[in-house]
Amino acid sequence: MDSDRILYTEFEFILPRGLVDASGGVHRQGVMRLATAKDEMFVQKDRGVQDNPAYAVLVMLSRTITRLGELSKVTPELLENLFSLDLAYLREFYNRINQQGDVYIPVQCPTCNSQFQVELSLAGES
Repeated sequence: MDSDRILYTEFEFILPRGLVDASGGVHRQGVMRLATAKDEMFVQKDRGVQDNPAYAVLVMLSRTITRLGELSKVTPELLENLFSLDLAYLREFYNRINQQGDVYIPVQCPTCNSQFQVELSLAGES
């Protein structure tokens, strides 16, 4: 590992549509942290996940999203109200930051062969 490289553990995102809360407020800007082994174990033990394995994504997202708009707490039940586009976005975002550790991807210029990193732009980000 490059000693000059900083390990980022939290990443900002902007949902394409936004989560609409009970009072009609729309929450689009948020922060997601990297998942831990403890998160994985918690999801596996969750009763809702045991009853319905598809629920695992909502439980994991609720554990790793540390902020979503003005909401004080992000729960799986709250995330049930996400639009399909926003859920797909969060799944992709989660996979990118947890598999690569950041939202930057290595690229190479086809003309001069210079190598550099470009920030990944996901759907919904401004």
